[in-house]
Amino acid sequence: MAISFTDFLSSVLASFPLALTTLLTLGVILVNGWTDAPNAIATAVSTRSIGIRSAVLMASLMNFLGVVAMTSINRKVAVTIMSMVDFGGSQEESLLALCAAMVAIVVWASAASVLGIPTSESHALIAGLSGAAIALHGSLEGINPSEWAKVIYGLILSSVLGFFLGYVVCASIKLFFHRLNRRRAESVFAKLQVLAAAGTAFMHGAQDGQKFIGVFMLGLTLSAGGTEIVTEYAIPLWLMLLCSIVMGLGTSIGGARIIKSVGMDMVKMQTYEGFSADLAGGLSLLVASVFGLPVSTTHTKTTAIMGVGAAKRISNVNWLVVRDMSLAWILTFPGCGLIGYIMAKCFLAIF
Repeated sequence: MAISFTDFLSSVLASFPLALTTLLTLGVILVNGWTDAPNAIATAVSTRSIGIRSAVLMASLMNFLGVVAMTSINRKVAVTIMSMVDFGGSQEESLLALCAAMVAIVVWASAASVLGIPTSESHALIAGLSGAAIALHGSLEGINPSEWAKVIYGLILSSVLGFFLGYVVCASIKLFFHRLNRRRAESVFAKLQVLAAAGTAFMHGAQDGQKFIGVFMLGLTLSAGGTEIVTEYAIPLWLMLLCSIVMGLGTSIGGARIIKSVGMDMVKMQTYEGFSADLAGGLSLLVASVFGLPVSTTHTKTTAIMGVGAAKRISNVNWLVVRDMSLAWILTFPGCGLIGYIMAKCFLAIF
């Protein structure tokens, strides 16, 4: 079953909860654009391999292509996100709980953006949905442990793999290309880094783009009477395009600060190091996607940068920045989950 844009607008106009869910979901995608999507292009901009305006345009295009390509293969990431929790209440209560989860993500990610800390939208999405589901049920019955475990495994795998590949790729380049003329090396790896950054942006779209499209489709299925029909939906091209445009707009609005935090403050890099980080991050996301694991783009890219820094020397990594990021990641689950819980309780009481 595919829904046309006209039918979608009609449904939104006929249902206030769906309209609110739609606006909030677009808001979350916008926030993802300025807090998460910049990670894909941060190192390429910081090494001056590409200008920030060109990088934003490239990231927007590759995000879109990533969403289309992954969705054409399977919808496992979207279905996994949907299956983590059970919004098994009435239609209106379920949509209100989903609204609360989206509010929690926006509040949490916006606060982190003010501090210039790249948050994990995957963490925030899981936490917000979980907190809202617990509030709806009044217990942990709304949580699906097996699906939750898949996401946690993916987050851990992507972090470890990102660091390992970042270290290995950078160390290998230093070993095999150390005699290459410095100016020639800078030129070659600058071009390669742009390609690697494009690949990382593509994989970001394949991962995070589909996650939030999954949330969008969840809202549509809840408004239609339940989640059991989600697998019958064919995700329409207009929805992919809409989400990609909103994500790109978010990147253009607030991406510069995150780019500075990730690409400049954590590790000072040359072009070959930036290429190593981008290639390692993109490969890690590709591996996770092949196995159908929803992972954190932020985790993957930042740990890849840490691995690159460690390959040069361990002191080259700014561990204060790493500490701040790690603290934000650790606090996301209880923090965003609590906001989702409180907002769900408030929405259910008010509406």
